Amino acid sequence: MKKGFYILLIFFWAIPSGFAQLKTYSFEEAEKLSKENPKPFVVFIHTSWCNYCKMMQNSTFKNPEIINILNTNYYFIPLDAESKDDIRFNNHTFSFKPNGQNTGIHELAAALATINSQVVYPTITVLQSDLSIVFQKHSFLNGKQLLTILGKRK
Repeated sequence: MKKGFYILLIFFWAIPSGFAQLKTYSFEEAEKLSKENPKPFVVFIHTSWCNYCKMMQNSTFKNPEIINILNTNYYFIPLDAESKDDIRFNNHTFSFKPNGQNTGIHELAAALATINSQVVYPTITVLQSDLSIVFQKHSFLNGKQLLTILGKRK
């Protein structure tokens, strides 16, 4: 018993004190919180099969500096573009729209990720607190690139 306690104690002592976790919100949560504390939204539009999306999830969004900026200055919302769940946002209900036998896109993903009549994954979209789109970018973004974008949007 004592041995287990000491192992647990060493484990928690070994965790870096700067360890931070990225806070994520649903659209409904972010919209509600934004009424009391207005901040821009950063929406990460991705799919489960997109390798570049996974790379961003496993590297860019694990960067402590990015986590700090997103947690402090933004509401971060990950959006699976193939989610089948309805999303209520900005007084509208958005739904999944099939476009083939086993394919489709969520209406909200299409609205936020369409640039030049094209949807590409991953996409980062920044919304002002009034819900207007102020920035969109299709492509993998490394930590340095995203920090540059977020620095311009504070």
